[in-house]
Amino acid sequence: MTPDRIASSPDTALTVFMLVRATTAWLALTPDERFAFIDATVRPLLTAHPAVSLRYFDAEAYNARVSDVMMWQTSVPAAYVAVVEGLRETPFWGTYFEVEELIPAIEDGYARHYGVAPVG
Repeated sequence: MTPDRIASSPDTALTVFMLVRATTAWLALTPDERFAFIDATVRPLLTAHPAVSLRYFDAEAYNARVSDVMMWQTSVPAAYVAVVEGLRETPFWGTYFEVEELIPAIEDGYARHYGVAPVG
């Protein structure tokens, strides 16, 4: 399968690993304030874009550069872009978290390309 067919295949999910660092402004909030912010900001974006899912990983105990890894998945890249644009218009982006790196990836893309079974 050619790379352009992999990217446009309906069963190909885009995964984006968003590496973020919590700021002192975020850490100054109480846990209740943090959860309220997530409920008021992140959850509505996910509700508005149901093609996007989020998994959240704590990394601060294992990494000095980033505190958290957000794993976004979608088969509709435009929906992911809409979520990111929404986040950028809130204190999430730049006030509460510094987005250090975005790593987009296609799971098992090599297997689809070569027509073989995935390794894992």
